[in-house]
Amino acid sequence: MGNPDKAKAESGIMRWVDDRFPATQMMQDHLTKYYAPKNFNFFYLFGVLALLMLINQILTGVWLTMSYNPSAEGAFASVEYIMRDVEWGWLIRYMHTTGASAFFLVIYLHMFRGLMYGSYKAPRELVWIFGMTIYLMLMAEAFMGYLLPWGQMSYWGAQVIISLFSAIPGIGPDLAQWVRGDFLISGITLNRFFALHVVALPIVILALVVLHIIALHEVGSNNPDGIDIKQKKDETGKPLDGIAFHPYYTVKDLVGIAIFLFVFCVVVFYFPEGGGYFIEKPNFEPANPLVTPNHIAPVWYFTPFYAILRAITFSLFGLDAKFLGVLFMGGAIAVLFVLPWLDRSPVRSMRYKGWMSKVMLLLFCISFVILGILGVLPSTEGRTILAQVCTVIYFAFFVLMPFYTKLEKTKPVPERVTG
Repeated sequence: MGNPDKAKAESGIMRWVDDRFPATQMMQDHLTKYYAPKNFNFFYLFGVLALLMLINQILTGVWLTMSYNPSAEGAFASVEYIMRDVEWGWLIRYMHTTGASAFFLVIYLHMFRGLMYGSYKAPRELVWIFGMTIYLMLMAEAFMGYLLPWGQMSYWGAQVIISLFSAIPGIGPDLAQWVRGDFLISGITLNRFFALHVVALPIVILALVVLHIIALHEVGSNNPDGIDIKQKKDETGKPLDGIAFHPYYTVKDLVGIAIFLFVFCVVVFYFPEGGGYFIEKPNFEPANPLVTPNHIAPVWYFTPFYAILRAITFSLFGLDAKFLGVLFMGGAIAVLFVLPWLDRSPVRSMRYKGWMSKVMLLLFCISFVILGILGVLPSTEGRTILAQVCTVIYFAFFVLMPFYTKLEKTKPVPERVTG
């Protein structure tokens, strides 16, 4: 039996806290009395894993800044110092670099689940927009952090990406110089990227994550059937197809987290460089503005959009190829923000959509993976043509969506969740 005096003391402490801060109310609203659909599957684990990796990146990042020197003269040497002399420094750095790739992997799977089950459709448009803004900020965060090791690929990768701003007519060159803070990438650029990577962007990302979760819990979680469980409630107001997030899904998520961490640790201890995809081989050489690497490519999670940029080799409507490539690359991300208004289907989940939606989603995913592979490889004529075909498929998924989602025949959606 429990100790009644201890229980009484704990309840007294909670009453004291609740009188001054809504701790119990927050616990109920977001965990114990937040009812999630009963039929969550494997794909609903990746949101929790994304939060786990965000925590990993913040904690390891804070630890790395304790020994990092954000200057052109000392940055590369300080990274080597972390790897060789700081106690467990190599592990913390590999957890951070591998964590960045793992973060984007789970984010992409999280976004795929949203596409598959229609989690962007009403009333969850704002949840989707907050999520896409987080994704955009993560890309900026990763890009800023990519320069910090001050290796060859870091330096020249940043040089290529920042130079894209100069393609904007009129303001381009001045904008690129403003981003760099200098005529070329220098210690000034490194210092401002360090400030943004360590202070500004993490604050924005954390705020957006809070807004994303609040918006999600306000409208309720989607499910593989795309059914709103709030419409069917018992006499107490509890959804018939819902269960409390805690303890049911917290326990289930802990199992998924344990498996994920096991795989993550295997990669960290045995394949930390990821065959040159997590940390490129030229990044083990200090940045040299006078020597260009044989092939400059961004980290793998940027490569689909880099491949779209390189696929535009022609001028159109008076716009040169370089600026047109920047527009297409930016448009490939921007179009995701308007997805909730492109889908005209009366159903949410891919389970009940017609064959056209299923084929288009499959082609979209295949084209995205191929673009990712092409973005890593040196450009050739054949690869450029393939990238152009995949770019057309990528945009066709969105541009044609209002038509094929409205024209196709859908299956009847059950009144209660299945599975």
